[in-house]
Amino acid sequence: MSRKIALRVLAITLIAFMALNAYLAINRLRRIQKSANLTLESSSIQANISAVVQALTDMETGQRGYLLTGSSDYLLPYTVGKNRIGTDFARLRAGLANRTEEERSVESKLESLAASKQAEMDRAISLRQQGYRLRSFKLVDTNEGKVYMDEIRGIASSLSVEESTSFARFDKERTSSQNKALSETIIANSCLLLLWVCLFGLARYHESLLEKETDESRRALALRDSQLEKLISVLSNQIRLKMTEIEADARLLLEEYGGFLPRHGHECAEHLKETAAQMERLRQELLGHPASTQLMENQLEQQN
Repeated sequence: MSRKIALRVLAITLIAFMALNAYLAINRLRRIQKSANLTLESSSIQANISAVVQALTDMETGQRGYLLTGSSDYLLPYTVGKNRIGTDFARLRAGLANRTEEERSVESKLESLAASKQAEMDRAISLRQQGYRLRSFKLVDTNEGKVYMDEIRGIASSLSVEESTSFARFDKERTSSQNKALSETIIANSCLLLLWVCLFGLARYHESLLEKETDESRRALALRDSQLEKLISVLSNQIRLKMTEIEADARLLLEEYGGFLPRHGHECAEHLKETAAQMERLRQELLGHPASTQLMENQLEQQN
C-alpha cells in the first residue's frame, strides 16, 4: 500500500512539475520576446532619426543646387525629401510614444526646428523662382538655415545617443533573459529527468516486488493445495472405511437376519446399503473418478 501511495505521489508531483515548467517556459519566452521587441524598437527609432536628418540634408542640397543654377532639376532631392520627411516624423513619433516625456518633448522640438528649416528653404526657393537671385543668396548668407541644421543635428545626435544607450540596455536584458531562460530550462529539464528516473525506478521496484509476492503467493497456494489434498485424502479414506463398514453391516444384517426383519426394516437395510454404495461413488467422483458418475446416474434412474 505504501508503495502505491509513493507511486501516486511521485506521479502527481511529476505532472505538477511539468505544468509549472510549461508555465515558466511561457513566461521566459514572453520576457525574451519583450526584450527583443524593445531592441528592435530602439533600432527602428535610430533609423527614423537618421532618416529625418537625411531628408533635411537632401532638401538642403536640392535647395542650394537650385539657388546656384536656377535649374528645376536640382529641386528633385528637395521635393523627394519634403514628401518623405512627414512620414519619417510620424514613424519617429510612434516609436517614441512609449518613451519618457523628456524624449517626446525633444522630438517635438526637433520637428519644430525641421519645420522652421523647411520654411527657410521654401522662402529662398520662392525668391529664386521669382527671379530674386541675390535676395535668395542673402537669405542663405544670414546663416538662419545653418543654425537650424546645427540645432537639428545636435538634437538628433542626442536622441541617437539616448537610443544607442537604450539599445545597449535592451540588448543586454535580452541576452540576460536568454541566458537565464537557458539555465532555468536546463535545471527544470534535469529535475524532470530525475523525477522520471525515480518514477521509473520505483515502478520497476514495485513491479519486481509484485512478481515476488505473486511467486510467494503461488507457492503458498500450492502448499495449501497439497495440504488440502492430503486432508481430503485422509478424510476420504476414513469416509470410505465407514461407508464400507456400513455397507458390510447392512449386507450382513440382510443375509443373517433378513428373514426375521419386518418388511419396513428390510427396506431400511436395503436403503442403507444402497446409500452407502452411492456415497462411495460420490466420494470417488469428488476425488476425480468421472467414470463413477455415469454409473451412479444409471443406478439412480433404475431406482426411480
